[in-house]
Amino acid sequence: MAGAVFTPIAARPAPAATVGALGWVRANLLSSPINALLTLAALYFAWKVIPPSLDWLFFNATISGGTVAECKTAGEDGLIVDAPGACWTFVKVRFLQLMFGLYYSGNLDQVWRPVLMFALFVGLMIPLFVRSFRKKLLLGAFIVFGFPFVAYALVHGEWLGLPVADTDQWGGFMLTFFLASVGIVGALPLGILFALGRRSQMPVIRAFCIFYIEMWRAAPLITVLYMASNLLPLFFPSEVDFDKVARAMIGITLFQSAYTAEAIRGGLQALDRGQFEAADALGFGFWKKSGLVVLPQALKISIPGIVNSFIELFKDTTLVLIIGLFDLLNMAETASRSPEWKGYDLEAYVFTASVFFVFCFGMSKYSQALERKLHTGHAR
Repeated sequence: MAGAVFTPIAARPAPAATVGALGWVRANLLSSPINALLTLAALYFAWKVIPPSLDWLFFNATISGGTVAECKTAGEDGLIVDAPGACWTFVKVRFLQLMFGLYYSGNLDQVWRPVLMFALFVGLMIPLFVRSFRKKLLLGAFIVFGFPFVAYALVHGEWLGLPVADTDQWGGFMLTFFLASVGIVGALPLGILFALGRRSQMPVIRAFCIFYIEMWRAAPLITVLYMASNLLPLFFPSEVDFDKVARAMIGITLFQSAYTAEAIRGGLQALDRGQFEAADALGFGFWKKSGLVVLPQALKISIPGIVNSFIELFKDTTLVLIIGLFDLLNMAETASRSPEWKGYDLEAYVFTASVFFVFCFGMSKYSQALERKLHTGHAR
């Protein structure tokens, strides 16, 4: 109509039940009768499990004292029974044994050596998380190729004139750390070479790399460790002596390199063919093309698979018990079955699981942060 005046209607706010915390609950937990039943079941399960677990872990736990008597209490009939909570006194008393093995738990004046080794490692890792630090490549190269020798010199002691801690006496988390670190550091360059070799145009090299990768992937790690411990010395002269830790490191490295190679091969296959053709058009040779064009992109794509295999390796170090080595889990089991602390297996397993979770979760979060930092191909 001519001359009509239209008055705009003010926008009304959304209903309170559809926004905020209440809206999230309605949309995610109570969106249907089945979801509502599942939510109630989950709340009931949490109410039944979480409070008793917290009581056992923290509120009723025992951490004082230094003997098993601290974890005992008088029952209703006057008999001595276990306290209702966890006995963290066991972990406190056996902490050095769980972390560093038999040698350092029996030589307290030498504990500073593995402690200094771990402190140096943490101190070297911190700058890698600082964005303004510009020498990350050099520092990373030193951590990978130089720090293992520094760590070995401190822990073993012979090179620095310190009391010798034979590898047969290494154990606990320190042994887990060494086995996993050497396996990761050694497997990455080997995996890169075998991944490139599997895609080589030379039939002999390609066949050898395929045979190597498939052979190690087809063998269980327990079998690899057993063969490394018993058969590896047969391939060397009698005067060459490999201790059990060195044999385990070699077997783990060869085993892990096959899985790393497959993760990197997946990244190579995911690259667009145009990347290879562009490098060829620029006149790059094989190594220059691989180092400047192909590998940086393939490794970026392969980060999830590579880190996943490294996390599996960190957990699989527990299998070294088959050759008589006592890593963190096996040392915890041994300590909890001693005559004094027999019956506290659950505390040992919870402590071990917590340590493994911290390090595996840390590797996972670092890989995710690295992915976000390097994911610039589609940034706007």
